[in-house]
Amino acid sequence: RLSRGMHTGRQLAPALGYLGSRQKHSLPDLPYDYGALEPHINAQIMQLHHSKHHAAYVNNLNDTEEKYKEALAKGDVTAQIALQPALKFNGGGHINHSIFWTNLSPNGGGEPKGELLEAIKRDFGSFDKFKERLTAASVGVQGSGWGWLGFNKERGHLQIAACPNQDPLQGTTGLIPLLGIDVWEHAYYLQYKNVRPDYLKAIWNVINWENVTERYMACKK
Repeated sequence: RLSRGMHTGRQLAPALGYLGSRQKHSLPDLPYDYGALEPHINAQIMQLHHSKHHAAYVNNLNDTEEKYKEALAKGDVTAQIALQPALKFNGGGHINHSIFWTNLSPNGGGEPKGELLEAIKRDFGSFDKFKERLTAASVGVQGSGWGWLGFNKERGHLQIAACPNQDPLQGTTGLIPLLGIDVWEHAYYLQYKNVRPDYLKAIWNVINWENVTERYMACKK
């Protein structure tokens, strides 16, 4: 929308007006208390992860978008390009965590039901095989990143992917995110130290399959 508005001054003004009136991003409330996922993820981790780490992505995203708006107004393409990594990192961090909090629930765990379970069986052979594959993809992330269950809309099937850093799944692979597992150390270190597999074993006890199913049904429409 903005790139089309770069051709004439007359078109540029409404585009920048839209940017100027844009609501700033804000930290979403958690749908449960910080201690609600214990013993699987402790309250200290959840509090730091949400109120410090996610909050920092939100603040930095707003700052980056402000600078991007200024670069657009000046027609400074070099500055726009220089801001892309910060936009990807902080924008991805905000997108990823906003999904992650809803993917978890104190009433989670077990297996999904209905169409999602059938799709998992169809695309991975069984729920246990799916769990093994997503766990392996998440364990295998080098350094920091995410393991994902995504939906490939073109092919109409589920797909597992791993993304480095805060790369957002849809923006970098085209897959629609259904379930994300954060394997940055800040997501587990205070409780599980450097033993990522133990954290991944525990997180299955708090996966909110209702939320994952809602996301699956929405992207199938």
